[in-house]
Amino acid sequence: MNFSKSLVAGLLIASSFLGGCASNNAQEQAATTNSSTTVDTSDPRDPFESVNREVWDFNWEVLDAYILRPVTITYVTVMPQFARTGLVNAAENLREPANFTNNLLQGKIDDSLDSLARFLINTTVGLVGTIDVASKIGLERKEEQFGETLAVWGVETGPYLMLPFLGPSDPRSFTGDYVDGFAFPMTLIDGTLNLARIGISLLETRAQLIDQEAQLEQAVDDYAFIKNAYFERLEFRVTDGKSADKALGEEQLDDFADFEAMLEGNDFDSYDLPEEDKKEDKEKDDIDNK
Repeated sequence: MNFSKSLVAGLLIASSFLGGCASNNAQEQAATTNSSTTVDTSDPRDPFESVNREVWDFNWEVLDAYILRPVTITYVTVMPQFARTGLVNAAENLREPANFTNNLLQGKIDDSLDSLARFLINTTVGLVGTIDVASKIGLERKEEQFGETLAVWGVETGPYLMLPFLGPSDPRSFTGDYVDGFAFPMTLIDGTLNLARIGISLLETRAQLIDQEAQLEQAVDDYAFIKNAYFERLEFRVTDGKSADKALGEEQLDDFADFEAMLEGNDFDSYDLPEEDKKEDKEKDDIDNK
């Protein structure tokens, strides 16, 4: 049991930063791709870029290469799809009270009530959240984090930070994640269960990145690419998607769509559903299009 706890803790540490982690050494890649290309380090959002790049390389080339990616591949290979779906649903359900609170603090009354209803329905009828009954009856997840609430209140992000083990972040988002950790029922979950919850979410997040690795490796400066996507995602979420058309060109939007789930530690909008769920979603889309 102690070994299992240590393994989960190790995965947690290694994987939590990798929401946006997907590069080799960016400066070396840029020089290889084009010897005349130089890396612009004048981004005012990133005053600690030289240190951030070193942390990025360590996170990706050591922790991901030797721990997280191999374990993720093993997890995806041996875990049945229905079990993965149930575990993800249960992990997401535990966040609904925080969604309720943050929607309420942002003045989104209807969305806050939807979040509360989702938690009550999925916890009871949905067997402790393993089945997303609420979505099947039309109550979609309205995810909001306290970092977004701070943004609505006028708090700036602060400098971009690539944290050891914790990955892409900024002071506002880091504070928001910390506060969300105290929302009910997080404080009632014991250490082992909480580690399992976060570990499952992070393994699923890393699994989504596997198909995007080739595209990331083609980027001239993938550190800058992910950093820009990170900030675009923050604005996208704070404005509920209204910033996308204005801030991003068509090509950038395509790239952003590919990496949005990767950068969101626990966002599974693009999660690979079982075939019966995909069929239901397709039938729903056909009805809407009519």
